[in-house]
Amino acid sequence: MVSQKIWQPPRLRRDDESELERHVTWLELFFDLVFVAAISELSHYLSHHISFYGLLTVTIFFVPIWWCWVGATFYATRFDTDDLSDRLLTLLQMAIVIAMAVNIHHGLEKASSIFALCYISFRGILVLQYLHARYHVPEAHKLATWYAKGFSFSIVLWGISLLFPFPWNLLFWGFGLIVDFSIPLKAGRWVAQVPPSLSHIPERVGLFTIIVLGESVIGVVKGLSELQWNPISVLIAFGGLCIAFSLWWLYFNCINSAPLALMYQGKMSLGSAWLYAHLFLGMGLIGTGVGVEHIVMNNTTIISKTPEVWLFCFSVSLCLITLSMIHRLTYSLGNHRFHKSLSCHHLAAAGLSSLLLFSPVSLSSLQLMVIMLLIFIVQVAIAINLSG
Repeated sequence: MVSQKIWQPPRLRRDDESELERHVTWLELFFDLVFVAAISELSHYLSHHISFYGLLTVTIFFVPIWWCWVGATFYATRFDTDDLSDRLLTLLQMAIVIAMAVNIHHGLEKASSIFALCYISFRGILVLQYLHARYHVPEAHKLATWYAKGFSFSIVLWGISLLFPFPWNLLFWGFGLIVDFSIPLKAGRWVAQVPPSLSHIPERVGLFTIIVLGESVIGVVKGLSELQWNPISVLIAFGGLCIAFSLWWLYFNCINSAPLALMYQGKMSLGSAWLYAHLFLGMGLIGTGVGVEHIVMNNTTIISKTPEVWLFCFSVSLCLITLSMIHRLTYSLGNHRFHKSLSCHHLAAAGLSSLLLFSPVSLSSLQLMVIMLLIFIVQVAIAINLSG
């Protein structure tokens, strides 16, 4: 039940309040469920369209979906009251994300107009929330005004896209997203006055990472469900699960959110780079999950240089490169040299993963999975050794 007044205006929430360690709410966890569905639809589409165009389509859909989640999360970390209005607006946003997810399987050519309308609606609600906060929270007046104006301009660009046929409409999507991503970068002096929670945001970002990482586990299940079990298929599936577990380990045991602390000083570049890196990590994890699914399904087949292998190796490399970049950002702030070492090792592992695409020897699914698993075992061992 609601523990406070049914209707409350937005209020500013700070880390220096009595709630020193702010954690995710039940409403936020429920909100994340629709993004589980959206990520599942993206993975399903990619699984049936493993090609450059399929990967491009999933990327074009994923970026706005991820940005919707980011927008709602950063608003909630500052102004959430969990009152009736918050809950009803969250319900409306969830319905919009479901509509986005439902239309993914139609592809860009058929679904781009409906998808754009959904994005406009979601971001429009966010603008209204910031205008509401602007009225009730004087300390956040300038930040809320900047966000409302900037995000409204992006909405206009997305609206203009509705006037153009596919693929020209995608140009305005791109312009709109460039505006959306650049607005926080120019808000440093106001973010310093109203910073996001340093306990809440890393936890929320971590939960979204878990959602996307879950696709690797689902990939193992889907791959096995299509087969008559045999020792080779079980070994390949276990290897895929171990890779997912290794990615979890490398992220949650080693990643440091220190760059976000710079937002308290109005320095947005490193904190934003840390956040935006998770966009690439999410894409890599989706591709890894789909790649694992197909490698498990092709358990006795020679699969060197097939589209599935390209997707799997490219996606794993992207995950490792992104993890390397996050560690490099953390080390650049003068943090423990352990981050620099991990950054270098992850980058080397990404190179090895990419080299598998050019192996002169034909590899079976089992051989590819074993080699990739060995790469990850080494990475986890290095992380344990450096942290110890």
